[in-house]
Amino acid sequence: MSKGRTWRARQARFLNRVHARLAARARPARGFVSQPEPRTIGYFARGRQLLAGNVMFAGHLLEVQDAILWDLDLPDEAFAEAVHGFGWLDDLAAVGDAKARKLAQQWLWGWIGRYGGGTGPGWSPELTGRRVIRWVHHALFLLRGTSAEEAEAYYKALAAQTTFLARRWQGASPGLPRFEALTGLLYCGLSIEGMEERAEPARLALGAECARQVDDQGGIPTRNPEELLEVFTLLTWAQAALQEGRKDPDPAHLSAINRIAPTLRALRHADGGLARFHGGGRGLDGRLDQALAASGSKKRQTDGLAMGYSRLSAGRTSIIVDTAAPPAGKASSQAHASTLAFELTSGRRPMIVNCGSGAEFGADWRRAGRATPSHSTLCLQGYSSSRLGPERWIGLSRRELLEDTPRHVPVQMDHADGGFRLEAGHDGYVGLQGLTHARAFELSLDGREIKGEDYLVALDDAANKKFDKAMDAVKLAGLPYDIRFHLHPEVDVALDMGGNAVSLALRSGEIWVFRFSGKVDLAIDPSVYLEKGRMRPRASKQIVLSGRAMDYATRIRWSLAKAQETATAVRDLARDDAEMLT
Repeated sequence: MSKGRTWRARQARFLNRVHARLAARARPARGFVSQPEPRTIGYFARGRQLLAGNVMFAGHLLEVQDAILWDLDLPDEAFAEAVHGFGWLDDLAAVGDAKARKLAQQWLWGWIGRYGGGTGPGWSPELTGRRVIRWVHHALFLLRGTSAEEAEAYYKALAAQTTFLARRWQGASPGLPRFEALTGLLYCGLSIEGMEERAEPARLALGAECARQVDDQGGIPTRNPEELLEVFTLLTWAQAALQEGRKDPDPAHLSAINRIAPTLRALRHADGGLARFHGGGRGLDGRLDQALAASGSKKRQTDGLAMGYSRLSAGRTSIIVDTAAPPAGKASSQAHASTLAFELTSGRRPMIVNCGSGAEFGADWRRAGRATPSHSTLCLQGYSSSRLGPERWIGLSRRELLEDTPRHVPVQMDHADGGFRLEAGHDGYVGLQGLTHARAFELSLDGREIKGEDYLVALDDAANKKFDKAMDAVKLAGLPYDIRFHLHPEVDVALDMGGNAVSLALRSGEIWVFRFSGKVDLAIDPSVYLEKGRMRPRASKQIVLSGRAMDYATRIRWSLAKAQETATAVRDLARDDAEMLT
């Protein structure tokens, strides 16, 4: 981190501490204006793990047993943010029984007793916004069976956090953190007696932030689909809270909801889950449906890119491809080197995936998940397609790093004979190796066949010279590349006789066959599937095509075709059709 950024971070922490302690002196709230609704959804399985004494955040597993959460030695800043953000409250509420309520009450009032006076790492605008949203949503769950003194402490702490947010929401980073801070402030202003004066400034500020952060495509700078869903969800919650309080949302607020809804629909696979790119996961089950229903928007993406992604769909098959340069500037901190990577889902079964975000499992997994080899695309000489990727960039100059971030990503979508065709390319390897990676997908009208092509091409004399220089460095042995197809853990994979094809068996009973042509070697290697809500990464497999670029142009062809549908698959299809009708 640069000296300037370090100084700004220290200044922000100092201001947070000052305003937190001042806010703790705020007059206590008297109660709720109306009965809050529990809109947030948690993981039931993770809630059960918490009850069993297993606390896992940011890649660290701690055994709590009968200890209070705040008595633990928190291993790092990421873990501290997770516990002080109170996301775990959603998980305990998902369990919802008396034992879960008792644990939630112990941890919440433990936080009030230790940090309610304005101290501790939880007093940042984004964490405070995230926390008060959970406190308000689960108020009935938390307050049941409590004493008058405990209820008074709860309302006093809510009032202090509302006052803090009113003074410090601008200190939250643009994007999801600021939306969390403003939504938390708006919630408290609308819900809590004595805080009504905070609602109108929060309403106006939320509208202004929508205009700044949500672009014309309905996207956000990070290009993270799950983060877009979280922003969308916050905006629908804020819309509902305002309307319940008989206030009109800002026009920019409503416009942002209407722009985001069709983008999210385009980023959704056939099974209902989101495409997993740039640190995002599939999204909580039901969250997208709930948010889309709450928005009231019926619009769908008609053509063009959706936040930089291209979508092909036919029959029960969906393909989503990253066809834009990685996020830049502040938004790049969580970005992945995934340009031209794709995911493929057949019906309710994910088949080709990206490894996903490793942030839940610690710093090493986070770095690995961001690199190009963790995505279903081509990787040249072990380099990531962007300087966002790690190890192989060590020792390169700043000029070389900047040259090797994709800047130009042309995209074209057409109707092909008997299907749909997508062509795209990126210049992420031009700076060092002189090669442009181009990729084409062709999906049949019935969704039962996908034809793919990958190209490595030197497009001009300058690129030829860079390629020649790279070839000299390897003594004309060729530039090695790998094309990876990461498989979902529930896909059973088998190499067919002769080693020229791979059979992919889905749990639905479908059988897909992968074939290829070109001077490449085929291997089935181990892979991982990094998924939120799990205690550890899931083991999976990947198909890898390996070869060497020996000339200015290299082409590799591959295909996926559905070979069989069993009775289970037919039942899945009938169920899908029935749901579409309803």
